[in-house]
Amino acid sequence: MKKQFLEAGQIVNTHGIRGEVRITPWADSPQFLCQFSTFYIDGHPIRVLSSRPHKTMVLALLDGTDTVEKAMTLKGKVISIDRSEVVLPKGRNFLADLMGLDVFDTATGEKIGIIEDILTPPAHNVYVVSGGAKHYMIPAVSAFVAETDVDAGFMKVNLIEGLESDV
Repeated sequence: MKKQFLEAGQIVNTHGIRGEVRITPWADSPQFLCQFSTFYIDGHPIRVLSSRPHKTMVLALLDGTDTVEKAMTLKGKVISIDRSEVVLPKGRNFLADLMGLDVFDTATGEKIGIIEDILTPPAHNVYVVSGGAKHYMIPAVSAFVAETDVDAGFMKVNLIEGLESDV
């Protein structure tokens, strides 16, 4: 079952003297987080009064944090977003929804494991699939990922030599 609230970043520090916070986004870009009018911290909604990208971070002024001292109390907190406030382009999925999917080899139809981790280097994501005594590192590109059905709970991949390693 898909979670309604998705972790989207972490407050890492304050910024300036007005109570703004610096957020490290766990999304494709800082601009993605700037579209939200509400963040959720510890399950509680917090209104976003203003936000803007700053290099790789997001600077945000949150309701109730109008001083540096109040903003400091949020340092280290994880912010979440409500998935109902996001429309993803066709074929895109939240990484959280891909975790735990069953992964099948298109050539044999056999299950090779489940997505255990997702690496996010600059070029493209890499799915870490664990299946018993084998691990697979599968680039998240169409040459390797043949089909993804989050609702049905599976991904089908085209394996080539070199993607697997022994545990």
